[in-house]
Amino acid sequence: MKQGKSLITFVMVAIAAALCVYFGFYVFRTFDDPFSTTLTYQYTVNDSVEADGILVRQEQVLTADGGIVEVTRGEGEKVGVGQSVALVYRDAQAQADQAELDALALEIELLEYAIADSGSVESAARLDEDILQSVVDLRASAALGDYNDLEEQVRTIKSSVLKRGYTYGDGVTSADLSARLQELKSSYAALNQKNSAATTRVRAGKAGTFSNLVDGYEASLTPETVFQLTPDSLRQLMSGAPASGGGVGKLITSDRWYFAAAFPANAAQRLKKGGAATLRFTGDFNQDVDMLVEQVGEVEGGQTVVVFSSDRYLARTTLLRRQTAELIFDSWSGLRVPKGAVRMIKYTYEDEETKQTVEASRLGVYVLIGGRVEFKTVEVVTEGSDYYVVKAGSSGSDALRAGDEVITRGTGFYDGQLLEF
Repeated sequence: MKQGKSLITFVMVAIAAALCVYFGFYVFRTFDDPFSTTLTYQYTVNDSVEADGILVRQEQVLTADGGIVEVTRGEGEKVGVGQSVALVYRDAQAQADQAELDALALEIELLEYAIADSGSVESAARLDEDILQSVVDLRASAALGDYNDLEEQVRTIKSSVLKRGYTYGDGVTSADLSARLQELKSSYAALNQKNSAATTRVRAGKAGTFSNLVDGYEASLTPETVFQLTPDSLRQLMSGAPASGGGVGKLITSDRWYFAAAFPANAAQRLKKGGAATLRFTGDFNQDVDMLVEQVGEVEGGQTVVVFSSDRYLARTTLLRRQTAELIFDSWSGLRVPKGAVRMIKYTYEDEETKQTVEASRLGVYVLIGGRVEFKTVEVVTEGSDYYVVKAGSSGSDALRAGDEVITRGTGFYDGQLLEF
């Protein structure tokens, strides 16, 4: 047993010694390396502050009596006064009858086209081109994962194919088409009369933009009440649960929407009522929006509610309510380099007028290109704790570019020096 323990001890000591040698060699190589490098890359620094806020719009909730509701408008779709936004069926049979009515209406439309068409070669070619283009559009949407218009695209393909079949089908005469059309119209009229009492329509009382989302804030948050918000009331509003939404959808009846958020007082003081501001929204609505500063509220507990507004992107913000946004005051872009890479070198030149030798200095970085050191001048745009954002001091072939390998540590370098590795 003692011999076994001695062997284990020996092995452990040997492994520890090997690790010490390895790490010692690594440290030696690290400090013995005469220089180190890193790659430059494009970088943007923002003078900004982030806050959570809430979107406010002029909204009207659309309601319906009990039944099976089928919304007929897409999210963000424009709706005119009196136009239908939803169908309410009394029961499942009424819903099935409406689907049959829609199919009959489509077939009637296609038959009327077929009867009116001359049947020329140009018409056939046009129909073939329409079918091909519809298939291409559908495939492109599927490749991009965009299914917003899927139903309409499928309907377009079906319509074009049926239209082609009715117009140029084998053995189909004009009399056959007319008889079929009368038969369909009779069926449509009878079914429509039967279903009219079992189906009602929800219509828009005002023109606006439709949204499926009813979240309960519609009555309490309006373009009038948004200017009464304080940091405390906004905090309570965002942390509390709103009343139950209900309804089949809502109409946004104004083109302008508002965003209210509580910012630190020192940040809010940099804004001016009536001025412009850039807000970068996050989440599903990842967008920079130029907005109007509508109001800078009173300071409360070191914070101030600022209200912004915009008349852009309304259709893309219909589903948004609570949102995080970054208020950007200024922005700088350039190449990011470590502070240790930026150096000031002195050089001399002959003044053309006085013919005297003048000593000057320039700021730049040493770049390693194919084993040769090149000095490239830069201008500092802004700085962080351990880096500078710079732009090239020239636009020629010797300008600093993204991906250049700059030397961050080492001494004794000069322009044109060859380095041995």
